[in-house]
Amino acid sequence: MLSRNLLSPAPIGVLAIAAAELGVREATGRNDGPRVKAYLAAVGLKTGAPWCAAFVSWAFLQSGLKQPKTAWSPDLFPAARLIKTPAPGLVFGIYFPELKRIAHCGFVAQVKGDWVSTLEGNTSLAGSREGDGVYRKWRSRKAIHRFAEWRPAHE
Repeated sequence: MLSRNLLSPAPIGVLAIAAAELGVREATGRNDGPRVKAYLAAVGLKTGAPWCAAFVSWAFLQSGLKQPKTAWSPDLFPAARLIKTPAPGLVFGIYFPELKRIAHCGFVAQVKGDWVSTLEGNTSLAGSREGDGVYRKWRSRKAIHRFAEWRPAHE
């Protein structure tokens, strides 16, 4: 686990970049549309693929960081990047027992007690993992399986 004291602030603008995408919606509900296409292209995929991890990777790439760069949400949570305590700028992951893996992810935007405000793509008002757009959600901390730090550490 990384120590919170060794970490720099969030990359300039990563949360602002993600927040600026709030309201983006798929064109036909099939993981498509101009913005979704851009998120998927950032990780080398074409329209039609699930895109929550691509959205996270796209936002980091837009902020000037080359990593993470993946469309596979479990790849966002390697042991060396795990953090126990949620904080703005971290990536969160939700575990789906039926899939036996983390299958949805996004950004931590704010923490209030046992609740985490998130910015996430490929979700819905109901909070599904195969949604229709980019939303801000409030999720119970208990519903989140992992937090990962992708911001650069102090040198």
